[in-house]
Amino acid sequence: MESIIQAIAVYAIPVIFAITLHEAAHGYVARLFGDDTATVAGRVTLNPVKHIDPVGTLLVPVLILLTSKLLGGAGLLFGWAKPVPVDFGRLRRPKRDMLWVAAAGPGANLFMAILWALSLRLMVGTNVQESFFIQMAVAGVQVNLVLMALNLLPLLPLDGGRIVFSLLPNRAAWQYSRMEPWGIPILLVLLVTGVLGTLLTPLLAVGSSVVRWFL
Repeated sequence: MESIIQAIAVYAIPVIFAITLHEAAHGYVARLFGDDTATVAGRVTLNPVKHIDPVGTLLVPVLILLTSKLLGGAGLLFGWAKPVPVDFGRLRRPKRDMLWVAAAGPGANLFMAILWALSLRLMVGTNVQESFFIQMAVAGVQVNLVLMALNLLPLLPLDGGRIVFSLLPNRAAWQYSRMEPWGIPILLVLLVTGVLGTLLTPLLAVGSSVVRWFL
């Protein structure tokens, strides 16, 4: 039980900020491109309380941690926050600008992974002996890289799906958008069958190689 509580304590801050800053980044970039919906709703903020979803931000990550500890495995830790409202129709060039709004979330996660890596490097360089903070920094890198990779999968409504939609010719893009209702069911099937981890491996490798530059 003590190890489970310790694991929750180590991952709590990295998970909450990885998920909430991801959403805030979407709202901030949407505002830059003409849509202030998230700003009006008070969602372009670093205050985690504005973004936390009780199930996706708290319950699901805790259950994954508990399950992985009890089963002795390393679960694929992920979760979600309350989606930031974006009115793509209010963007100055909706289809083109959608790419940047979508990319902002994974970009924020990569940036946070780098910040956690720099903090880890600082602690090691200054001979910090407190293992709790070192473990938290490692967790911060891992959580953010997983969320970055997960959201870059080319499935709507994930960010990767929005990016693909933005890059496709108009006719192909609208045909592609018809798959959106099936995106989450497909993701769940990939998770249950274990295929999801395999699909994320190349994206995680790229993210890890970038982070290693800062270690």
